[in-house]
Formats: sequence, C-alpha cells, structure tokens
Amino acid sequence: VQLVESGGGFVQPGGSLRLSCVASRSITSEFSPYTMAWYRQVSGKQRELVATITSRSISNYEDSVKDRFIISRDNNRKRVYLQMNSLKPEDTAVYYCNRMENSWSWGQGTQVTVSS
Repeated sequence: VQLVESGGGFVQPGGSLRLSCVASRSITSEFSPYTMAWYRQVSGKQRELVATITSRSISNYEDSVKDRFIISRDNNRKRVYLQMNSLKPEDTAVYYCNRMENSWSWGQGTQVTVSS
C-alpha cells in the first residue's frame, strides 16, 4: 500500500485548504474497517496526531484544531480528507495520513504553510 497525500500549499492566516490522502493499491478490507488519522510534523519535532475518523465516520480532533478542521473519508475510493479552515501560522507542518493501528509505511506527506 502506498499512501499519497496532496492538497497542501501556502495560505494566509484565516485561509482554508483541503488535504486528500489515498491509500493506493489497498483493498477495501485493508481500508474500510480501520480508523484513519491525519498527523502533522514540524521539522525537528515529533509527529503529532491531528484528527481521527473511525470506520463508522466518528471523528475526533486534537484540541487546537477542534471547530476548525473536519476529517472525512470515502471508503469506496480509499481516501481520507482533511478540510482545514481558519488556518493559523502554528498549523504550518507536513501533514500525513495513516491507519491508527497496523499503520502502513508513511507517505511523503504534504506541506502546509500558513503565513502572511
């Protein structure tokens, strides 16, 4: 399975981005039953969990992104999304997706830069 993240970019504070992640070459049984997650990592720091979504689309968020980010998934397309609104400079990081358990090899991630 190859994880491919996309949708990052440069945005001013208060802006929005929508990240997408596809678990290419996975089969439905490898994706649908699992809780998926978005993580982010700032250079020199540990990767941190941002949001999760269960197989039944129950979502959970790290406190700093609550009410600003929305995680969703499309099991048929083996994709997970992260809608990021009201972005702040502290959201700047490389964003990754993966399964919460039995994680796959990490993808390249997608860079999000929030700056004026």
